[in-house]
Amino acid sequence: MIFRRFIKAPGLALAIIASIGLGIAANATIFSMVSRFILSPPPVGDPARLMSVYTQQDGEQCCNKFPWPLYRDVRDQAKSFSGLAAYYELVPASIGGSGEPERVWGQAATSNFFDVAQVQMAQGRQFLPTEERSQVIVLGHNLWERQFAGDPAILGKTIHLSGKAFTVVGVAPAGFHGLDLVLNPEFWVPLGNVEALVPNIPKRESREFHWVSVVGRLHPGVTRTQAATELATLAQRFAVAYPATDKGNHFHLEPAGSLPPNAQSAVKLFLGALTVTALLVLCIACANVANLLLAQAASRQKEMAVRLALGANRGQLMGRMLTESTVLALLGGIFGFALSLWATSALSAFHLPAPVPLDISLTQDWRGMLFTFALSLSAGLLFGVAPAWVASRPLLTVALKGEDTLARPGRRWTLRSLLVVAQVAVSLVLLCVTGLFLRSLQRAANIDVGFRSGGMLTMSIDPGVHGYSADRTIQFLDQLQQRAAALPGVTAAVITDVVPLSMGTRSEAFSAVGNAKAAKPAALAELYMASPGYFETMGVPRLAGRDFAKESPTGPKVAVVNRAFAERVFGAENPIGQMVTDSRDTYQIIGVVENMKSRTVGENLRAILFRSVEQSVAGDPSFLGYSLIVRTSGDPSALTSSVREQVRALDPNMAVFNVETMQEHVRDALFLPRLAGMLFGIFGLIGLILASVGLYSIMSYSVSRRRREIGIRMALGAQVGGVQRLIVRQGMLLALVAVAIGIPGAWMAAKFATSFLYGVHPHDLLTFTAVPLFVVAIALMACWLPARRASRVDPQTVLRYE
Repeated sequence: MIFRRFIKAPGLALAIIASIGLGIAANATIFSMVSRFILSPPPVGDPARLMSVYTQQDGEQCCNKFPWPLYRDVRDQAKSFSGLAAYYELVPASIGGSGEPERVWGQAATSNFFDVAQVQMAQGRQFLPTEERSQVIVLGHNLWERQFAGDPAILGKTIHLSGKAFTVVGVAPAGFHGLDLVLNPEFWVPLGNVEALVPNIPKRESREFHWVSVVGRLHPGVTRTQAATELATLAQRFAVAYPATDKGNHFHLEPAGSLPPNAQSAVKLFLGALTVTALLVLCIACANVANLLLAQAASRQKEMAVRLALGANRGQLMGRMLTESTVLALLGGIFGFALSLWATSALSAFHLPAPVPLDISLTQDWRGMLFTFALSLSAGLLFGVAPAWVASRPLLTVALKGEDTLARPGRRWTLRSLLVVAQVAVSLVLLCVTGLFLRSLQRAANIDVGFRSGGMLTMSIDPGVHGYSADRTIQFLDQLQQRAAALPGVTAAVITDVVPLSMGTRSEAFSAVGNAKAAKPAALAELYMASPGYFETMGVPRLAGRDFAKESPTGPKVAVVNRAFAERVFGAENPIGQMVTDSRDTYQIIGVVENMKSRTVGENLRAILFRSVEQSVAGDPSFLGYSLIVRTSGDPSALTSSVREQVRALDPNMAVFNVETMQEHVRDALFLPRLAGMLFGIFGLIGLILASVGLYSIMSYSVSRRRREIGIRMALGAQVGGVQRLIVRQGMLLALVAVAIGIPGAWMAAKFATSFLYGVHPHDLLTFTAVPLFVVAIALMACWLPARRASRVDPQTVLRYE
């Protein structure tokens, strides 16, 4: 019976399914983000009992890693945990298998890491307690399939990791990427190998260097609060025993695999804003469907009156109509879930410009399906209640005559009118927020990053993970730079360690040496390496002094600083020739360049100190490898193969990674404004379309119910323009009331977007002027189309029919 009714009115059914499907898709997509970053535990055994343990010093932001001796002390003395494991979260390495040589990232972990995490291997076994310093390796599932073709015979074989032989003892299960939420390690080796794989790891016994992450599994029956209390007692004990390093130290517990404590508030705020927005889109869709069903209810009043006259009660009638609306909502939910699968795939294509492996991919799982089902049921009840209530209560004597009891003469404000006002008002709020984010994206794209991005290709290599010494690394980089510069179409080629706008680089506190007038205290500055010609190639103006030349690796260290560094350390003094130190190295400043963005597009200006590549590789090699930047007058992407060939010519086993044009890199740096602009833009557009359809439908319904009145008016001499104005005036009254309600709502909503905007005031005048005018224009079109049709009514035909 239900589906037969849908077949009789397929247009109405499809309109309802599409409307609800769009609203469900928006919510299912955002829920996939919430599930990925908030709700999903790591793929380990009994995840509720697995805790990440952090340290925190008095007055510092949470949270820090552990020094090795502190981890050992807590492991030996804490009784709340059945096991505590430590790991170094990112180990760069070169690996080769059946494919191209590849630079990959893994983790170095204590031998009990997989036991504490309760991870069952897909192939082989985990580390043994006796293998703390053995050269054995567990491969990640993706790496096993990508480099070794999923060969089950890989177990027991020897592979080379950064030139060192490791025996494969296991393959991690698919989907296991360690215990950090977004990091994507692809292998695990015992922690005893970390000094051989990672440069500049200090001695294990230092209590001053925090470098290992710690996870612990709570004993059965022990609560998180009880464990935190015990750790607080241990912190006091360690403060007494080691006052120089542990005084003021505290411990902090978080569920393993959750957001880092210092990022939780920002991420939750952003996801909360998206969730509220998606729910508003669904409310608009429900209001739109309720309007459509109210229109249908008018045509079913005679049917309902007959059923009542034959003995049916109103509860039965309401139940029947709610069943129909629920079935439509579930069909819309299926359509919406299918749309969300495409949307999550599209969002997964977004790339963060980070030099380390991050996994921010989205998928739909059983949580998403359950959420979609529950939301569909709720939506069916939400948009079905009002039409069912109204349609099940007709005035019998009027309805049995075939007259419409929902369109009583003289009634100006009906339930359908109120729903349209709500739709348009909420759409206005969404569009204003969308306008702010689009303006923010425009401003962010026009921010002066301090260097030119056009015509440049970047690619990275890491000689260190291939066993290169410092001298050999410098020689390799020099030869690669010369070969790339000699390629046809290349105007310049330079070397650096980290490409700007890569979300992070090293920073140190610098102070002046032998200058009592210099600014105090020390200034925190970003550290970059640069080869001769770097600033000219990047288009960074030199303000004073000279560029790097062929600096002697063993000579006095020299540096070029940006204007912000010079002003913060030396004030108005001339910095050229001055000496600065970071307590480990001392540099003479030979040049000053203009400011440029360092980590992100929206950051405040940072002080930057550039070091010579030749003088830095030996004493302070780059943990992230080295980047070749090539400038050309043509298409930079066309040079990719040619530059790769130069790397292979020097070393066919050298892994090449992070290959992209500088324009692509800068575009990826706009990740947050692009994501926000796209999501809010889609939601705002959906809301506007649904609100316009709702306004159009109510005006069309009004015209159809007033055909006799319009025919009489025209028969008595009313002009076409007058009839059109009559209909348009009625619809525009609804639209203007909605705009008057929506503007204050948008004004308040804009305050919550402040922290995500780039260079745009939350109450931007252009946005709050253009959006209401745009909404009014769309509303005018939605009212004019039915008014135009009304003015073409033939009075003779209408009166003859009546």
